[in-house]
Amino acid sequence: MAKYPQDLKYTNDHEWAKIEGKTATIGITFHAQDALGEVVFVELPAVGKTLKKGDTFGVVESIKAVSDLYSPISGKVVATNSSLADNPGLTNTDSYGDAWMVKIEMDNPSEASELLSPEDYTKLVDSL
Repeated sequence: MAKYPQDLKYTNDHEWAKIEGKTATIGITFHAQDALGEVVFVELPAVGKTLKKGDTFGVVESIKAVSDLYSPISGKVVATNSSLADNPGLTNTDSYGDAWMVKIEMDNPSEASELLSPEDYTKLVDSL
């Protein structure tokens, strides 16, 4: 699998978003999990929480660091990935699949156009 799948959008803070209709599935990128190292804890918001673009929606803790998670989209949390509570290491092994974090029903789907393309995100990571 590519480090940065083509069907996703990305943020400067290293979250990804998969846009499907009015729903955005959110997780952290390969680069983020690689920089964090072994993830040992993930804290996610309650279903029903309303987020504005840029709001902190959770925390990822690794053996190296603690990092806030930022919402790339405004809307209401409609699902969280409860399997990460028991298996936070999924974040390291399947960051674009089983380790999705939240699903957000978007208030303003046009916000997705402000996110980075895979090519732009690759340039960002390469510049770090």
